[in-house]
Amino acid sequence: MTRTGDAADLVGDLLADLAAERAQLRAIVDTIESPAWFAATPSPGWSVRDQIAHLAFFDQMAVLAVADPTQFSLERAAALADTSAYGIEHLRRVPARAPALLTERADAADSFHAAVHSVPANSRVPWYGPHMSLASMVSARLMEHWAHGHDVAAALGVQREPTDRLRHVATLAVRARGYGYVVRDREPSSVPVRVELTAPSGESWTYGPPDAPDRISGGAADFCLVLVRRRHPDDTELTITGAAAREWLEIGQAYAGQPGAGPARR
Repeated sequence: MTRTGDAADLVGDLLADLAAERAQLRAIVDTIESPAWFAATPSPGWSVRDQIAHLAFFDQMAVLAVADPTQFSLERAAALADTSAYGIEHLRRVPARAPALLTERADAADSFHAAVHSVPANSRVPWYGPHMSLASMVSARLMEHWAHGHDVAAALGVQREPTDRLRHVATLAVRARGYGYVVRDREPSSVPVRVELTAPSGESWTYGPPDAPDRISGGAADFCLVLVRRRHPDDTELTITGAAAREWLEIGQAYAGQPGAGPARR
């Protein structure tokens, strides 16, 4: 399929960054010994194996969402009917052991890239939360790999250096601000918030009206860790001004799914 225009360029750039994010995680897990696969991660009840299984499974579901939205709608309905059961069951639908699991994960990644290239770049794609653009779907897969990769690295004592690929995560988190309210059956805040982030490279990334009284500023990694619910806002160096900004960071989440308790203060 011919892919032209800005949307195709954006999706192509996102796919390249997603591939780099996958490669960074693969370099961490490809050579670990068997006992480390069952090491506990910062996500309660989840091992390293569970984190990788989660990524492999939802890459498979992303393929289905892009390539066969009708069939995916059945999967989505099953998930929403009993989110707790689905949360347990999905980890059992991929291989339990490392070699086969890693192979399935790699195959799912390749299939996702192929599926994205097979549809128009301006497509809308269903997911477990709201439908999204194809570019946002790729961003969401990158966000998931970064967030779960954070958990895996922490469990294995590996220090990961943040990259400017975080811009995709930050942008997704800003666009998903209202979702944290919706998933809690609350009316999204209409108060504008200015976000001023410093990228790992030193670049400045800004979102929202420059004159908004409510503001969030600081490092992009801190902002992203908070909005993938890996870190409490008060355990970061973010500067938070205003009740709406504070509320966003306390309930916001960049991913689809139930809110859960969120990270406790360290």
